[in-house]
Amino acid sequence: MIPYGRQDITREDIDAVLEVLQSDFLTQGPKVPAFEQAVAAHCGGGYGVAVNSATSALHLACLALDLGPGDWLWTTPITFVASANCGLYCGASVDFVDIDPRTYNLCPRALERKLIEAEKNGRLPKVVVPVHLCGQPCDMASIGALADKYGFRVIEDASHAIGGRYRNEPIGCGRYSDITVFSFHPVKIVTTAEGGLAMTRDGALAERMALLRSHGITRDPALMDREPDGGWYYQQIELGFNYRMTEMQAALGLSQVARLDQYVTRRNELAHRYDERLAGLPLTTPWQHPDSYSGRHLYVIRLPRCGKEKHARAFESLRERGVGVNLHYIPVHTQPYYRRFGFADGDFPEAEAYYREAISLPLFPTLTEAQQEQVCEAVAEVVRA
Repeated sequence: MIPYGRQDITREDIDAVLEVLQSDFLTQGPKVPAFEQAVAAHCGGGYGVAVNSATSALHLACLALDLGPGDWLWTTPITFVASANCGLYCGASVDFVDIDPRTYNLCPRALERKLIEAEKNGRLPKVVVPVHLCGQPCDMASIGALADKYGFRVIEDASHAIGGRYRNEPIGCGRYSDITVFSFHPVKIVTTAEGGLAMTRDGALAERMALLRSHGITRDPALMDREPDGGWYYQQIELGFNYRMTEMQAALGLSQVARLDQYVTRRNELAHRYDERLAGLPLTTPWQHPDSYSGRHLYVIRLPRCGKEKHARAFESLRERGVGVNLHYIPVHTQPYYRRFGFADGDFPEAEAYYREAISLPLFPTLTEAQQEQVCEAVAEVVRA
């Protein structure tokens, strides 16, 4: 079975982790800040806050922006549930904005229409979370302009997108957002096994997220309400969490980030080869906006107007042929938990149309041309049938 995604672990990666295991620090040592600085350097500066998952990073980002009860967070329905759940963790309400039918990202035109209505009703969002689906960045200039006009904060969910670029600037540079979140899950572009990171150009936001990732505890006398009792002294000044990244994870990430550009280049080469090999078949290949350079985390094809049964049959037929396809994602608003809030089928028609047609093909840097040829032959057989 050819999986849809697979990590690439080298001897250098293994040696980096072994070095930590033989050191004095397994957690809260020098590797985590070194990893944070390496990612920040790749993004063109700013502050990185490494944590144990991208979900944790999203949660901390929301808390740092003071999202809470009575507030609204808006995101796209086509994402992993964490992009929405992070708002609920803070006691806020969650709503969705339909997707652009070409990029599959949150649609800025739909966002503007929804904002106009929300302003009339006094229900503007405090935070909007655009998701760079498959690695292709959203139209951040348009979203940023709307943020300036309507006063909401922006968290870029770039879990799929490290190594990509928007308008020739690295994703994570923070030009159009307050905080950008990356994921380092094994199937992502680089991995720390599990892990995430929040990037920001705002030092105060970075300090708040760093405080919250470690129980809200500080050893900085400047932040305390009285003089320390001694060198052992610390204070809990906020209600935080244990969201820390370990030294082993950071060491793996440091080793992987050194190959980030190589990985993204290879993913784009494989995606272009899919484009060529699948041309002429009755399916839709991913459209790429000329303003963007995608990290190409996923390669999603669509089978237009195939219907529910044929879609499911195509999915299973590909797996029977040894192609480990997947589907990213089930629209969040259709999940049973979110239906409790009143969401229903038909609320976001573009997202639902995407779900009825989408299939993610295998894409990872070590995918061989022979494996890719097997995938393309299987796809051709199935869609023609």
